[in-house]
Amino acid sequence: MDLTIPPGVEPFLSDHGWAGATIEPLPGDASFRRYFRVRRTSGSAMLMHAPPPHEDPEPFLRAAKWLDANGLRAPQILAEAAPQGFILLQDFGEVRMREYLDAWPQDEIEVYRNAVETLVQLHRLPPGPFTQYSLAEYQREAKLFIDWFCPARALYVDSRRWATAWEEVMSHVLVRQRPGVTVLRDYHAENIMLDGGLERQGLLDFQDALNGHPAYDLVSLLQDARRDVSPELEAAMFDHYVERARPHADFLADYARLGAQRNAKIIGIFVRLWKRDGKPRYLDYIPRVWALLERDLTHPALEPVARWFDEFIPSELRDPAGILGGAFEL
Repeated sequence: MDLTIPPGVEPFLSDHGWAGATIEPLPGDASFRRYFRVRRTSGSAMLMHAPPPHEDPEPFLRAAKWLDANGLRAPQILAEAAPQGFILLQDFGEVRMREYLDAWPQDEIEVYRNAVETLVQLHRLPPGPFTQYSLAEYQREAKLFIDWFCPARALYVDSRRWATAWEEVMSHVLVRQRPGVTVLRDYHAENIMLDGGLERQGLLDFQDALNGHPAYDLVSLLQDARRDVSPELEAAMFDHYVERARPHADFLADYARLGAQRNAKIIGIFVRLWKRDGKPRYLDYIPRVWALLERDLTHPALEPVARWFDEFIPSELRDPAGILGGAFEL
């Protein structure tokens, strides 16, 4: 963990009433953003450092303010200096949904139901001030799989047919996401905070919000790359969402489409984090994500993409238990 304090932190804090506060670096995520907990006698706050040019804090600020204005629990903005990449935020504490459930697994159904209710509330709102999730963006994300995983396995694949297969699959999603809903894009157990009871769920990591399909965040929650969600719990929470939100008749097919697209993207990102950014720990998540991807590919809506996998990905690499076996290309 990087323990260095970025230049300019002390003047920023001093300018906003936090002079002399202690600054505690926190573990980082998969980006250039860094987080610190700042403490003073009267309380604590979170400091985000999202330094340009690697990061742009403006999308986070826009999304946080929109969510708060619409009754969703994003951390309140206490102070900001966007050109320097500093944002002082409400502190939601240290209890993430993931760790809470590790300690209290008997509350799993209640916690997940509350997380689904948050999505129901979000999806009842008009779309926020965000860009539309486009076919080009879906394709860019899916391409991470063939850009990073396939070369790491020395696989020579047909990228044109990959793009064609995804265009055929995602064209069905596009017609049902206008005007759409706000999609947080990384809604899972490590980005949901439980700071004041199971129903007071705080949201994190929403700076990449777009307007898109309501199934996207649901599949992000229920096909979690970092936490096992049993098929029984996934099915129960899917049914709970359908009962509460009453989506269109083809919602399950779109859920599978978006699940496969997201899981292919995540596999590519995790390999990139290892090869480009020197973070090999993300490889350990790949078997879970691969198993989810394979399950999504069994849905008839994914037939064009499943056919591509059958042709270009060897069967010995498609077993989640053995996906990390053998040598990756360094």
